Amino acid sequence: MTFILWYLIIGGILVAMALAGSVLQRLPLTASMFYLAIGAALGPPAAGLLRLDILRDAHLLERVTEVAVIVSLFTAGLKLRLPLSDRRWRPPILMASMGMVLTVAGVAAVGVLALGLSLGAAVLLGAVLAPTDPVLASDVQVTHAGDQEDVRFALTGEAGLNDGTAFPFVMLGLGLLGVHELGAVWTRWLAVDVVWAIGAGLLVGTGCGTLVGRLVLYLRREHREAVGLDEFLALGLIALSYGLALAIHSYGFLAVFAAGLALRRVERQHSGDAAPADVEAAAHGSTTAATDRERAPAAMAQAVLAFNEQLERIGEVAVVLVIGALLTGVSWGTLPLWFVPVLLLGIRPGATFLSLTGTATTSRERSFIAWFGVRGIGSIYYLAYALTHGLSGGDGRLFAELTLAVVAVSIVAHGFSVTPLMQLRHSARGARRRA
Repeated sequence: MTFILWYLIIGGILVAMALAGSVLQRLPLTASMFYLAIGAALGPPAAGLLRLDILRDAHLLERVTEVAVIVSLFTAGLKLRLPLSDRRWRPPILMASMGMVLTVAGVAAVGVLALGLSLGAAVLLGAVLAPTDPVLASDVQVTHAGDQEDVRFALTGEAGLNDGTAFPFVMLGLGLLGVHELGAVWTRWLAVDVVWAIGAGLLVGTGCGTLVGRLVLYLRREHREAVGLDEFLALGLIALSYGLALAIHSYGFLAVFAAGLALRRVERQHSGDAAPADVEAAAHGSTTAATDRERAPAAMAQAVLAFNEQLERIGEVAVVLVIGALLTGVSWGTLPLWFVPVLLLGIRPGATFLSLTGTATTSRERSFIAWFGVRGIGSIYYLAYALTHGLSGGDGRLFAELTLAVVAVSIVAHGFSVTPLMQLRHSARGARRRA
């Protein structure tokens, strides 16, 4: 009977969201907020249909969130069509590097001084909470390859990069806790966990995306082969780049993001600097587009992106339902009530403004970027990873409660504010253009 009930629940959720999708776009609400509430209703205190414990089920949660994140990272890479030489890449790169360091340092300082954590545990907590989310922040990220709006581009690029740049700090925290080798004076950590893992991950992803993209285009344009099954192409490229990166002990998250960027770069090299909207429009409306010499690159990229976006939404439903069910294990005492505002209203804005000093961004743009650093599935993944790689005991429970509280508040607060604030931003930009 429970199995049948799950069919009815999932079916009802998916149909309801399909019918209400356009309505949600006009309201100060997001789909994630509804998934979160439904997940909480399915948890132990209510229906009791979804009984999960973050400590007991850490291995399962690690794998589920891992899949959701890599699909979203590949999607984010495909949406970013601008060449790396473009000035708009500077803010996301700074936020994923300098901003990451500052955020980890800020959370670690709070952990040591206010929470009484050891240095290793405090650094690990910072690494878990520092990355912004590529899955739940879709409302403030670029919507398609032609969307080059500065703030959206910065938030998308940051989310794509910092899910990988957080990993060195996770390894540093685990090393300081004594469950990962750092080497003398941290030399192994710097050489392996920073330089090698980041560089090799980016190279693997770039190589896979470039080679696969060029091979597919060659077969389609020259021999009219390898047509169709673009879903297999998307999943295969994600799995190939992620698996190869892990096989050589580098960061798979960066590899998957780089693979998406590389596939888009292949399309841009063949399509040229034509307006992205025109390129994508040319890829629709004809089954011959996939083998047409002019339209084949755009058709390939658009087909892969469309499938991944649907897959990303399905992953969002599954993972946010799980997060909602896990919230029943959070003791909403005084600790989350002051810690969450410190992170979202203090540490995140401070890291943003310091990182973007000297860039072309305005103070208003920095404020938007600072506020919309959504925390979500990436943080849950890193929490589960830490729990399965040595974090345990009281620190494990504390990390779980703080992470779940941060994610839940982020989903609700950013969900309520995204529509009015983005509308306000668009209105202001329109007024400036008219002036």
